[in-house]
Amino acid sequence: MATQEQLQQARDALHKLQIGRSVVSVSQDGVTTTYTQANIASLRAYVSSLEVELGVTATRRLPPAGVY
Repeated sequence: MATQEQLQQARDALHKLQIGRSVVSVSQDGVTTTYTQANIASLRAYVSSLEVELGVTATRRLPPAGVY
C-alpha cells in the first residue's frame, strides 16, 4: 500500500530531475531505485501509479476565461 510519504518523496525526486539534477534515488519497502534524465518517464509513471493508488488527482490549472 502506498503512503503519502512515498508519493511526496517521488514527487520531490521528479522535481529535482526536472530542474536539472542528474541523479535521484527513491526508496520503497527497503528497495532503492535510482532515476536519471534518461528514465524520467519511468519516474513519472511511478508518481502517477502512487497517485492512483492513493486516490490523489493532480489538478490542472486552466488559463483565465477568454485567454488563449
